[in-house]
Amino acid sequence: MGSQAGSDLPAMKTNPKFIFFSDFDGTITLQDSNDFMTDNIGYGRDKRRQGNLDTLTGKITFRDSFREMMDSIKKPYNECIDYLVSNIKLDPGFKAFFEWSMQHNIPVVVLSSGMEPIIQALLRALVGPDAEKIQVLGNFVRARPGKRIDEEGGWEIEFRNPESGFGHDKSIELRKYSSLPEEIRPTMFYAGDGVSDLSAARETDLLFAKKGHDLITYCVKENVPFTVFEHWGDILDKCKEIVEGRITVKQAAQDGFEAYKAGEAGLAPVGDAGQPTVK
Repeated sequence: MGSQAGSDLPAMKTNPKFIFFSDFDGTITLQDSNDFMTDNIGYGRDKRRQGNLDTLTGKITFRDSFREMMDSIKKPYNECIDYLVSNIKLDPGFKAFFEWSMQHNIPVVVLSSGMEPIIQALLRALVGPDAEKIQVLGNFVRARPGKRIDEEGGWEIEFRNPESGFGHDKSIELRKYSSLPEEIRPTMFYAGDGVSDLSAARETDLLFAKKGHDLITYCVKENVPFTVFEHWGDILDKCKEIVEGRITVKQAAQDGFEAYKAGEAGLAPVGDAGQPTVK
């Protein structure tokens, strides 16, 4: 591998054959920290959920919907971090997956629409010292003009890709890896659950979409192959099968739509008359 690829792409430093990219909120964690703040100390679940639905149907960009969510939260930023560390829980299967991934030279890269300081604080609290081995790429936070970040109403989100309707266009980072020469390009996995993952859905070799969540709705609508997971134990089992050569990525990618048609994806299959609905 050329030194340029190694320096530009930290996950390639060990010449991995596989890389696992993942959303963070609601995927690695049981709750979405941004939704949790919005629902409990922001403008509430109903308005937040309507914004998610409007994003799925193209009425508003994810960036603008997410900015509205974050603007509704007035608690000082340091208090937001403490609030989330006290309330957000790790998917119980993630630690086992992460330990397995480290043993098998499979880097884990978090691509998130959340804010990096919050994600890093949560990973330190939930995963422990090895959390620093997880590369985190997300959005940022800044003080509002004339205010301090740790005062009431003092902070706002700063988007990694402000020109993009996603705010953080995850496909940009993923394409850096997918465009590598074939002889060094790793197999790319991605796990996600919702509207923040739409930009990543088409960009990896195998997409894990969380059972019963909006990402499955999008994949079915746009004919994007996926496989369903309910928890990280499912992801670990599937990745073991692939790494050990018992199943191909292509075979795994055919599973999701079959599960959806069989009613096993946590969403009711639709006929001609509407969108899937969460059970």
